[in-house]
Amino acid sequence: MAKRIVSIVPSQTELLFDLGLDDEVVGITKFCIHPEAWFRNKTRVGGTKNLNLDKIRELRPDLILANREENTKEEVEILSQEFPTYISDIHNLKEAMDMILEVGQLCGREKQAQVMIRNIAQQNGELPQFKLRSALYLIWRNPFMAAGSDTFIHDMMQRSGFVNVVQSERYPELKADFISQLNPEVVLLSSEPYPFKEKHIDEIQSLWPEAEVRLVDGELFSWYGSRLLKSFDYFRALNESLR
Repeated sequence: MAKRIVSIVPSQTELLFDLGLDDEVVGITKFCIHPEAWFRNKTRVGGTKNLNLDKIRELRPDLILANREENTKEEVEILSQEFPTYISDIHNLKEAMDMILEVGQLCGREKQAQVMIRNIAQQNGELPQFKLRSALYLIWRNPFMAAGSDTFIHDMMQRSGFVNVVQSERYPELKADFISQLNPEVVLLSSEPYPFKEKHIDEIQSLWPEAEVRLVDGELFSWYGSRLLKSFDYFRALNESLR
């Protein structure tokens, strides 16, 4: 059972807290903003893609939580040679729940993880049959980038009643000719990693005049830890608010 944990994945940092850990977590990143008390008080080891490897070594972790997409491959490879490292690779809800259980087992919180998984599965199962709408989910501006089909966001879009108009993998850059081909009913502007705001709506509306443009909480679409406990009520409310 891990006693000195460094998490370099924000959603999994929050998961550790919600599994009932505290003193065991000795290091987090500057992007691990939940819970706020940890963000303010835990030792920070750099950003998710720009880690302070020496600081991590000083913390002498017996478990590092990393993620294939969020962390830099080279840095994770170095760390995994020196410390026990759990590397997640999440594309859908099932993989997220499998990860929650595995992290719970590694950290001596298996029972808490099982309860969390049951709650997530129940909330997902209680979602109604939404009216399906074609949608574009933007994660970046200048250049515009979208969530593609091989992403956790894509899976969450499907569960919340959206048909992703971008079927290429990962996070493609949207070229001008491709933009002109898209005709989404809804454009979802994520709050992260690019912080889309109200001031960006007119710009997006000019590209897709017929679409309904909405700001959405990126954490509730892309965080695959315990924040999922808040996602499904949000999806229901979002869908009901669309015209």
